[in-house]
Amino acid sequence: MPKTVERVREEALKKIHAGVKNRIAKRLAEFSHIGNAATDEQLFAELAFCLFTPQSKAKSCWAAVCTLKDDDLLLCGKPKLISAKMTGVRFHNNKGRYVAEAQILFTKNGKLRLRETLESLGGARETREWLVKNVKGMSYKEASHFLRNIGMGAELAILDRHILRNMVALGAIEEMPKAITPKIYLALENEFLALARRLRIPPDHLDMLLWYKEAGDVFK
Repeated sequence: MPKTVERVREEALKKIHAGVKNRIAKRLAEFSHIGNAATDEQLFAELAFCLFTPQSKAKSCWAAVCTLKDDDLLLCGKPKLISAKMTGVRFHNNKGRYVAEAQILFTKNGKLRLRETLESLGGARETREWLVKNVKGMSYKEASHFLRNIGMGAELAILDRHILRNMVALGAIEEMPKAITPKIYLALENEFLALARRLRIPPDHLDMLLWYKEAGDVFK
């Protein structure tokens, strides 16, 4: 019996995974180390990065974060000053404001207390719900991305367009969603987790694998 197109694509993806799984595992271990040992400032840098990423290239977003850190603006800069440094990041005015509002949200008695806040929130899904409700500019995708980058996203999906396109190609969903409400996001996440089980690839590996397939790199 001939193989289906989806089956052929699954087998090709598994071969790619076999070649890069050690690199992915190393990167995920680095994320876990950030979650366990990073300072509040380092955690906030990851938060800002994930606020920057919608419709922008990941490496440009991280470069903007590094520039803000070097110029001492990441933790205390005003929105306009932050936005002015965000070269290559789309919607920089809105995102500069999001970072400035997050500075206020996570500062208590004049000190950044992001880790303390995160540790008070429970598991990954509870933490994600809180982030979506309280951090301006953070949807389920950005919150999932942030939690993955600090070692808390093993069972969460970062559903950007390249992930969704691959889910269609692999037969996990029938078509690209026209809009993604919170309810739709959670339903799509369940399909992504089911796909990971079918492929026998851990969900966090699968996300980075599909990113690698699209971009040719294992980054953030």
